[in-house]
Amino acid sequence: MFYPIAIEIGDDKHAHGVTVPDLPGCFSAGDTLEEAIANAKEAIVAHIELLVELGQDIPAVSSVSTLAKNPEFAGYTWALVDIDVTRLLGGSEKINVTLPKSLIDRIDRCVATHPEFKSRSGFLAQAALERISATR
Repeated sequence: MFYPIAIEIGDDKHAHGVTVPDLPGCFSAGDTLEEAIANAKEAIVAHIELLVELGQDIPAVSSVSTLAKNPEFAGYTWALVDIDVTRLLGGSEKINVTLPKSLIDRIDRCVATHPEFKSRSGFLAQAALERISATR
């Protein structure tokens, strides 16, 4: 999943502050922009691990265009941080799923052109997470 992060640009005396709007209470900072983004990734992973440990749902990811309209984030710089949420959900379990051949072919073509899914299983897990989040 690509998590949008809102970055409040710092200066020589102040660090760059980072907020993760889709994960209330998740924030970070860094002396450089690169450090701020890397620290944000660590904060997101830790936040999601805690949610999983507590048995809570992982909130849905919003689009940057939607979040940027919020006056609370006026003047912020936006970036996306790639987090493999499926690895944070616990151990994997192999299941047998039956799907139409044409759908499997379409999934495989999508995975081939979108490396963020990493595999057919990654695609299906991501689709399931997004659907579950949308039904809440």
